[in-house]
Amino acid sequence: MTTTGRVLIAADKFKGSLTAVEVAERITTGIRRARPDANLESLPVADGGDGTVAAAVAAGFERHEAEVTGPLGAPVTAAFALRDGTAVVEMAEASGLELMPPGVFAPLTATTRGTGELLLAAVEAGARTVVLGVGGSATTDGGTGMLEALGARFLDEDGDPVPHGGGPLVEMVSADLSGLDERLKDIEVILASDVDNPLTGPKGAAYVYGPQKGAGDQDVKVLDAALSHFVQVMGESVGPRAAETAEAPGAGAAGGIGYGALIGLNATFRPGIDVLLEVLGFAQALARADLVVTGEGSLDEQTLHGKAPAGVAAAARKAGKPVVAVCGRLALDNKALKGAGIERAYALTDLEKDKDRCMAQAGPLLEQLAERVAADRL
Repeated sequence: MTTTGRVLIAADKFKGSLTAVEVAERITTGIRRARPDANLESLPVADGGDGTVAAAVAAGFERHEAEVTGPLGAPVTAAFALRDGTAVVEMAEASGLELMPPGVFAPLTATTRGTGELLLAAVEAGARTVVLGVGGSATTDGGTGMLEALGARFLDEDGDPVPHGGGPLVEMVSADLSGLDERLKDIEVILASDVDNPLTGPKGAAYVYGPQKGAGDQDVKVLDAALSHFVQVMGESVGPRAAETAEAPGAGAAGGIGYGALIGLNATFRPGIDVLLEVLGFAQALARADLVVTGEGSLDEQTLHGKAPAGVAAAARKAGKPVVAVCGRLALDNKALKGAGIERAYALTDLEKDKDRCMAQAGPLLEQLAERVAADRL
């Protein structure tokens, strides 16, 4: 089937190779090479993880920067995006794994304090609604660092603040949220995440995501026990809601920062891609399109569970618009693609079998793929 008319390019990043903005640029270049008169519109997308602020800025949000506490405690410069009272705050900017030195992990001591400071900077800049995109975190502290930066107090038996990180939470004897910044009462916080795990247990933050942050088997047990203890102490402060919230979808997102946002900021949990498509104005762009090109680095089983291309394809299918995808690696068969609303997928590995070369040459290879899309569809 060929399409004439406007093409909407709405792809996520190719992790480790290209940002979502770069992906859009390369697809645009490739399509224009094959069809110079093609009518193209580009809207880079994200699902709440790293790259979310960049996608918002590409959609017309204003970029703001603040110096905040990084995951290891040293200062880092982090960005958020703001438009018409809505801020997009990406925790990876302040507390992300990518801020760690190569080969360095701190699963027990990394802190989300900087995310709280970044959220406060957004409020001070005029945000009334904050979309808190979580993912790509270096942390498993249950969001205590974030809440502490916003005025909460977590104390040990000597009345001293509990040290940073998830491990020391086991020392906590009291939790007090009464000092949270008054301005937060008037702020709507939306927790945007592509995972719906509970806080603790075999499907919780420590067991499922701790190993990605350098946690060994013993560290995982320590972190899970510490998070469980944190919930118990929170129960003494806020009652049964503490334990109920720990089981809520999204509580285990990004090392449990989901829990901190839900219990401390009264956040509403929503799938990240759904929130971001709304915020970025995807529906309006979709209405103008006759064909949608989406994609990400690896189209696989995970894609089908809340990742950006699945969200784009679902929205396009609802609107009766055809979708094709581009990716680095394709691990879904035609039936799974069709089930997700994707008519066809084009992979870099179709052009270059070697994975390392694929990643190193992702840009030029993606332009070639885009030429194929143009030849087939335009």
